[in-house]
Amino acid sequence: MRAGSAVGAVAAALALTVSAVGQASAADVNNAKNAGFEAGLSDWTCSANSGTTVASPAHAGTAALKATPGGQDNARCAQTVKVQPNSTYTLSAWVQGGYSYLGVTGTGTTDVSTWIPDSASWKQLSTSFRTGASTTSVSVYTHGWYGQAAYYADDVSVYGPDGGGGGQEPGPTVPAAPAGLSVTGTSSSSASLAWNAVSGATGYNIYRDGTKVTAVTGTSATVTGLAASTSYSFQVTATNAAGESPKSAAVNARTAEAGGGGGGGDVAKHAVTGYWQNFNNGAAVQKISDVSAQYDIIAVSFADATTTPGAVTFNLDSAGLNGYTVDQFKADVRAKQAAGKKVIISIGGEKGTVSVNDSASATNFANSVYSLMQTYGFDGVDIDLENGLNPTYMTQALRALSAKAGPGMVLTMAPQTIDMQSTSGGYFKTALNVKDILTVVNMQYYNSGSMLGCDGKVYSQGTVDFLTALACIQLEGGLDPSQVGLGLPASTRAAGGGYVAPSVVNNALDCLTKGTNCGTFKPSRTYPSLRGAMTWSTNWDATAGNAWSNAVGAHVHALP
Repeated sequence: MRAGSAVGAVAAALALTVSAVGQASAADVNNAKNAGFEAGLSDWTCSANSGTTVASPAHAGTAALKATPGGQDNARCAQTVKVQPNSTYTLSAWVQGGYSYLGVTGTGTTDVSTWIPDSASWKQLSTSFRTGASTTSVSVYTHGWYGQAAYYADDVSVYGPDGGGGGQEPGPTVPAAPAGLSVTGTSSSSASLAWNAVSGATGYNIYRDGTKVTAVTGTSATVTGLAASTSYSFQVTATNAAGESPKSAAVNARTAEAGGGGGGGDVAKHAVTGYWQNFNNGAAVQKISDVSAQYDIIAVSFADATTTPGAVTFNLDSAGLNGYTVDQFKADVRAKQAAGKKVIISIGGEKGTVSVNDSASATNFANSVYSLMQTYGFDGVDIDLENGLNPTYMTQALRALSAKAGPGMVLTMAPQTIDMQSTSGGYFKTALNVKDILTVVNMQYYNSGSMLGCDGKVYSQGTVDFLTALACIQLEGGLDPSQVGLGLPASTRAAGGGYVAPSVVNNALDCLTKGTNCGTFKPSRTYPSLRGAMTWSTNWDATAGNAWSNAVGAHVHALP
């Protein structure tokens, strides 16, 4: 949460789409040449000599493309592919490594592209395009992102009618039915599902009580719009250009009782979260009692890792905080709670090294955080792990903690912008996995550079569009609006970049909740129950005379 290294800018890429394609024609072929890079870079051209072929890792065969971006080059490797006019083609490739993009230009209609964040294993990118009335060739490309890690690509396919110059490689076959379908979480209006990947699949259809309700490209989904306290049956199918698989085995899920999207007990409907610094870094030194009354949730920053994997402790920095004693601290926590505030312990921060990556460390995490809650009276926990997290075991840890602490536990998260760009990311997966006990995700809209909005366009930090278009990803990606907050620095000194005036924060809140004061990006609908806003930190806010909390806090509390 402390000002850290800026995340590199993300490319302008269109939102991933998987078009429904009917049964393949017998004449359809893979029109790409040297699609598996078995002949080196023959038929491919890579910018700035960025590409080479390697024997490992290879998705299939004996070779794959390795392309390494530079500071001023995105390692674009392209091929001209012959196609037929007025025809539909499915473009796909297997990728891993750094940021990976796949796209096509010169279609004569709408050029398309898709991308995936860095991945340690092979993932399939897929999209489709249609050629124009006079289009006989297109340019198919892959690329990475400037200064980021090398990416690998293999088994490129431009599947459709024979353009007369392709590799004539066999097309896909109908995939097998997905296995391992399970329910990973529920709320009063949604159910989250996950399943195993299917070889050759480019997408998945989700069925509720026998009726298709949504389609995704990853191996998880959250079905929304459900009735409270109701049981539903779910199945999943796998799809590609050759057709749709049989349905998976069914699983049943029962939604929670009505009353909100997640945990947190009696947290204010529209709340302001502030991080309180347990250290002196030049900002105003505060006691908990000094924190402005505008803050509804105070996140004590930070717990410290111990030598036991996953376990944390808290050590009040009495010397750095002008002799603030543990007894005073505990009394101040109780006083804030008596005033209707929540005080929670934050795990992580810019330099946090807490690692929960197996069942044992998940248990250690839950036990140690619960012990801190009992010792200091904390109302819950904030997850601010800026060096990544394992969604499987962090989910396990948080559910174990919730079982100990009960339904009133406050659970917040403060991911970086890059962590919430896609539901396939570990942070986003974790948030969806624990949606039924989650209070709010206060994403950090700073130290980010430029990022993709939910409309596939790139927005620069420090603007109202950056706040609204990126919040839209979470709002449309499965989180309840009451679980989404806007995280901003309290002053220019509080972060390396991304500070906006409180008036800009308020404009973004108005745009999302009421559809007013928007910039160029206008969400397709409004989210009146949006939780509110967060800042780093209460100390930097106090340094500036509490200008941030006085302006934003009053605005949040006046939301409908």
